[in-house]
Amino acid sequence: MTTRLINLNADLGESFGAWQMGDDPALLQIVSSANLACGFHAGDPLIMRHTVRLALAQGVSIGAHPSFPDLQGFGRRAMQLSPAELEATILYQVGALQAMATAEGGRVSHVKPHGALNNIACADAAVAATVARAVHRLDPALILLAPAHSELARAGEAAGLPVRYEVFADRTYLDDGQLMPRSRPGAVLHDAEQCVEHVLVMLREQAIVAASGHRLPTRIDSICVHGDGPEAVATAQLIRQALEQAGYRLAALDRMG
Repeated sequence: MTTRLINLNADLGESFGAWQMGDDPALLQIVSSANLACGFHAGDPLIMRHTVRLALAQGVSIGAHPSFPDLQGFGRRAMQLSPAELEATILYQVGALQAMATAEGGRVSHVKPHGALNNIACADAAVAATVARAVHRLDPALILLAPAHSELARAGEAAGLPVRYEVFADRTYLDDGQLMPRSRPGAVLHDAEQCVEHVLVMLREQAIVAASGHRLPTRIDSICVHGDGPEAVATAQLIRQALEQAGYRLAALDRMG
């Protein structure tokens, strides 16, 4: 059986203050890349630095997970920011995580927008271009982790960034390749076996498979498992086992060639 590389990523570092979210130490033993909250939807300086340390100890590559300034809404509420404000907001967040990583002897290798910012950038070419421009101005070698078949992926390519294409293990899709809104029934998959089957079908067909059964062919570099659910660790572990049994080897985003 030919071994193929695949990335498994999770959104982590989403606690702040006395409030705890997810089981980051357990997930960091499973995934190969981590997208760390940068303080605007979750996370704080101590959490950011602590999670960087945990990721480096496990050999997990570190990515910034910038969002709209929406701590109370967990970054899932849409906001209208001017291009200048949005660009500065992204630079501020990614720069903060870069400082934490540098202080701990590591580095930030990729950027993946969070929540509503990611959803809007996937559909709005102007917002996508602003995100890509901010990342490129900070460091043109940063990898942009973007959903396949999105304006964000296209903007990253146009800006000259290295782009890796991700699909979501625990989210269902519309026919145009966009994520089904969380407000709709069936938008989020909670059963681990369902998530595994969803991932394996997409990898086998090299396509986004919508809830309707519609296929959108794409290259798939990375699988995302959300880290904020009670079933996150069990789901991630089952997906990793299934990937390895299918002949895939997990790799960090910056080691995929």
